[in-house]
Amino acid sequence: MKISQKGLYALQAMMMLARHHNQGAIRIRDIAYEEVLPEKFLELILLELKNARMVDSVRGAKGGYQLRRPPCEIRLSEIIRLVDGPLAPFGDADQLRSLIDRDASHRSLYKVFLQVRDAAAKILESTTLEDIIGYDSVEPRRRKKKKDEESKVLPMVVHGRGKSD
Repeated sequence: MKISQKGLYALQAMMMLARHHNQGAIRIRDIAYEEVLPEKFLELILLELKNARMVDSVRGAKGGYQLRRPPCEIRLSEIIRLVDGPLAPFGDADQLRSLIDRDASHRSLYKVFLQVRDAAAKILESTTLEDIIGYDSVEPRRRKKKKDEESKVLPMVVHGRGKSD
């Protein structure tokens, strides 16, 4: 599955907001610091999440962003679809069904792609922020030194190919 850097940042920011859900609004600077994210890019992502009514913004000295709904009600699929579009690496389900109907010589291949799409979508649609934040292991990340940041390894393939591809 492919996910953009923007999608990964959105998921990380939403996870941070979920970990601090009952603590009120969190400043962009604090989200960026704790999650080691670029602040300016994060501003754009949070604005998009706000426009989609996934987060609320609070103005003033104690202002910042907070989840609009409890973490148990926000599915990973919602966030990914908002930022990156369809969940499937092979197109959306309707497109695949159309190919299955039209292209008899490759029908079985498209059926496999549809099964992969459906399996990925099912996992992401059944997983909430609450499921992945692990309330028992809440240790905020701290900004690393520049040298450590350069050697940072992403936890998943981001628009690239992994060993299992």
